[in-house]
Amino acid sequence: MKYLVLLCDGMADYKIDALGGRTPMEAARKPMTDRLAKTSLCGTVSNVPDGMVPESDTANIAVLSYDPKIYSKGRSPLEAVSMGLTMRPDDTAYRCNVVTLSEDEDDYDERIMLDHSADEITTDEASELIKSLEERFGTDFRHFYTGVSYRHCMIWNNTPSEYNFMRPHDILGRKIKDYLPKGEAGKPFYDLMRASYDLLEHHPINEARRARGLRPANSIWLWSPGKKPALPNFYEKWGLRGAVISAVDLIKGIGICAGLRSIDVEGATGNVKTNWSGKADAAIDAFENDYDFVYIHVEAPDECGHRAELDNKILSIEKIDELILTPVYDYLVSTGEDFRIMVLPDHPTPIALRTHSSEPVPFMIYCSDKKYDGVDSFTEDSCEAKHFYIPHGYDLLSHMIERNGQKNE
Repeated sequence: MKYLVLLCDGMADYKIDALGGRTPMEAARKPMTDRLAKTSLCGTVSNVPDGMVPESDTANIAVLSYDPKIYSKGRSPLEAVSMGLTMRPDDTAYRCNVVTLSEDEDDYDERIMLDHSADEITTDEASELIKSLEERFGTDFRHFYTGVSYRHCMIWNNTPSEYNFMRPHDILGRKIKDYLPKGEAGKPFYDLMRASYDLLEHHPINEARRARGLRPANSIWLWSPGKKPALPNFYEKWGLRGAVISAVDLIKGIGICAGLRSIDVEGATGNVKTNWSGKADAAIDAFENDYDFVYIHVEAPDECGHRAELDNKILSIEKIDELILTPVYDYLVSTGEDFRIMVLPDHPTPIALRTHSSEPVPFMIYCSDKKYDGVDSFTEDSCEAKHFYIPHGYDLLSHMIERNGQKNE
């Protein structure tokens, strides 16, 4: 038996007037997804426990069958693992976005968060900014490391204080003064963020971006601190040799911590301009090399939600269907071996909110060896109408994976 999980990050959404009261999932043309959904086990699942922030680390940990309340320690240390960084027990990792703040105000605190991704800055450009940050602000106990695009890492040994940071994608269009680190505990981080603006504002990389009509990455934004992570081994839990395919360090880190092989795909970007077919090819190659379980994570719907790009969110759903699900399904059929495919988002990223929300999300599990009374189209409403609700996301995988012919509960 082969198992594929196709995780469409942030795909679920709200009804949108511009779509005639439909969601992007309802508006998208996804013939293969809808075809499989007709005989799939369908329902809804809550991947984010009550009281926890709807972050992708929390939700994807749940989808991979781990209880976030036990194992979610913040996204930054997972990203650090993916980047090959070694963390000591007294290290704290921080996500270090390079962001775009407005530039008309004299006071840093009065600036507006224009873009949490600095127009999805390229990794090569961002790397030069991170090098400059390390040269200016790196010390024996604090270092900056380049990640992918706008997503980077700072590791601080014996961090001076603990602070609960605001996520930058939650404050788009707002003045940052109400969301900056405050008080004695926040001062070391505030000082660093403010000083970063002075360093980056006229950095040659940003001057070149302005000249091309692109937003500058003129400040860092620190958030999501966490200590060294650990997850139970996926193979020992399920008896399956597994791999994870993603452009996002966070998801790679989760996979590595769970003992899954992380497979890189050239041209995979984490946005709508990604190597869709490359992810399908990587999954097929993994199955051909005796991997039993492949977890494909696609970030594009989430990024489109954050950027309020409605057309691109619909396009990303269509590309997932055409260029990832269809070829992998066709390959699995060609092997003559039984297989199962699960498709779902981790959480909604509604266009109207431009950030994550915590509502249950739809899921479908297609089984080549059995048929269910599924839905005519894989959407939020159709899956909710099945009245099959799984309250704990970490239980979902047990409805897909069987060991020795028995469902694991």
